[in-house]
Amino acid sequence: MEKIIQGPRLAESARVRSEDLNESILQKIGSTPLLDFSKIARSECPNVEIYAKAEWFNAGGSVKARPALNMIEEGERAGKLKPGMTILDSTSGNTGVAYALIGMVKGYHVKLVMPQNVCGERKQLMSAAYHAEIVYSSPLEGSDGAILLCREIYRQNPDLYFWPDQYNNPANWQAHYKTTAEEIWRQTGGKVTHFLAGLGTSGTAMGTSRGLKERFDKGIKCYGIEPAETLHGIEGLKHMDSSIVPGIYNKEELDGIVSVATEEAYEMTARIQREYGLNVGTSSGAAIAGAVKLGKTLTGGVLVTVLPDSCDCEATTGGHCAKD
Repeated sequence: MEKIIQGPRLAESARVRSEDLNESILQKIGSTPLLDFSKIARSECPNVEIYAKAEWFNAGGSVKARPALNMIEEGERAGKLKPGMTILDSTSGNTGVAYALIGMVKGYHVKLVMPQNVCGERKQLMSAAYHAEIVYSSPLEGSDGAILLCREIYRQNPDLYFWPDQYNNPANWQAHYKTTAEEIWRQTGGKVTHFLAGLGTSGTAMGTSRGLKERFDKGIKCYGIEPAETLHGIEGLKHMDSSIVPGIYNKEELDGIVSVATEEAYEMTARIQREYGLNVGTSSGAAIAGAVKLGKTLTGGVLVTVLPDSCDCEATTGGHCAKD
C-alpha cells in the first residue's frame, strides 16, 4: 500500500489565484492523497480500516474539478463546445468554481445558476476571482430550483450555450471511472474491499463504483451515502426520493445505501476538525460517518470514501459550504 499522508499537514487547499492560471493548472486535477482515518476506525469499528481521498488537492479545491474538466473536454472533442460559446450550468458551489477556473484557462465565458444562499467565499471565487457570470435562483428551492432555471435559460438561446448538464452527462461519472477508481486501487495496493461516496449528482459514487468493479475487482462492495431526512442540512447531498433524480444515477448498480442523519454528519465534521485538524464540510463528515456506520456491520475490510473539499467558508463566515 502506498504511504498514506495524514494529519494537519493536509489542512491546505489547492485553490488557484487568477493570476496563476495557465494550461499547466489543469494537470493538477486528479492524483489526490489518501488519508488514514484509522484512529476513528479503531475506536468505532476496530475490525476495519477506513481511508478517504482528500479531494481539495485538485486545482479548484474540490472533487468536482474531475468531472468539470472531463465534461468540458468531451464537449470540445464532440464539437459541442466551440470558441465564443458560453459554458452554462446549474451549481450549488464546487462545480461552479471548477467550471469558472477551467473556463478562464481555456478562454470561455462561464454562466452559472445557483441558489441565492450559496456561501460568499464560493461566490467570490466564481465571480471576482474567475470572472464567471452568476444568476441566482430562489434559496428556498435549493439545487432543484437552480436546475429548473438553468433549463429555462438554455431553452431560450441554445445556440449561445454549451450546457454540460452535470446531473445527466455521462462524462461526469466517466471522469471517476477513469481516474478516481484507478487511484484508489493503486493507493490501497488492491486491498480496497468497500467504497462509499455521497450522492449529489451521483457522479463520484457511480463512476468510481463502476471503475472499481469493472476494471479491478467485481467483488468490491460499493455504496451511496445520502441524508436520512427529507429536509436535511448536509450540503451537497441529495435525498433522492424527494429530489429531481439525476439521469446518471442508477441505484440498482450499488450494493446499498447508507443513510446519515444531519446531526451525525455535523458531529463527525467537528470530530475530524478536533482529531485531525482538517476543516472539512458536512458532506465530508457524512462520508466518514457513513464509513463508520458500514464498518460496524463488517467483520473486516478496507473501506475507502471521498472527502469532497475543505470548507474555508464555514470557518470564516459561520456559513455552510455548498457542494454539488
